[in-house]
Amino acid sequence: MSSPEPPVRVLLVEDDDLMRRSFTIALERYGYGMKAAADGLTGLELFREEAFDLLVLDVMLPGLDGIGLCRKVRETSLVPILMMSARGDGLDVVAGLEAGADDYVVKPVDTYVLVARIRSLLRRATYAPAPPPGRSADTEGEVLVFGDLTIDTGGLEVSLAGSPVALTPTELRLLLEFAAHPGIVLERHTLLREVWEYGWDGDSRVVDLCVQRLRGKVGRDRIETVRGFGYKFRR
Repeated sequence: MSSPEPPVRVLLVEDDDLMRRSFTIALERYGYGMKAAADGLTGLELFREEAFDLLVLDVMLPGLDGIGLCRKVRETSLVPILMMSARGDGLDVVAGLEAGADDYVVKPVDTYVLVARIRSLLRRATYAPAPPPGRSADTEGEVLVFGDLTIDTGGLEVSLAGSPVALTPTELRLLLEFAAHPGIVLERHTLLREVWEYGWDGDSRVVDLCVQRLRGKVGRDRIETVRGFGYKFRR
């Protein structure tokens, strides 16, 4: 009999004692392996000492805030990062996404919403593109070439002018969505649904800032802004 798979390991960094304990207990009930820290520096130490599948970071933290912690993590890792902000319409959201976070939730947040966003992030981290029509699911992916940009959809590898490009799971999922529809305008709500798994209530800033980060990695002219509609990936 094969041994059970180890639980998904989540690092939660939250300075509010009650919220930290309640989220830890709730997520453990959903089967996640939890580690928690009350400040950014302790969270950074835990991240460097252990392996985690996903990070949940509060923005407002003592010592090293969540934005700074996110930047530190992104220096060495592409692990999925979910930010928690008490100011959903403020600069925290933009700063967190610019620092490399994949998504965010606004506090107070219900546990089921937090779990839904965590599950969505983890699906992106293990994403496998659907095979084209007429091709079986066990068929290897294809290699797409757009000028000096190469995308291996089977190996989930990207290179630019022969050099590998390191993308977060969300950036990779977004690039694959663009590459599957070259020359076609994709509206923001379409990208929110297909990449972030949001409904109509998703925040388009998530898309805009992830596109901005992706442009910095694959070429700023590769993804065209179509004002009033969305984005188009150039062939």
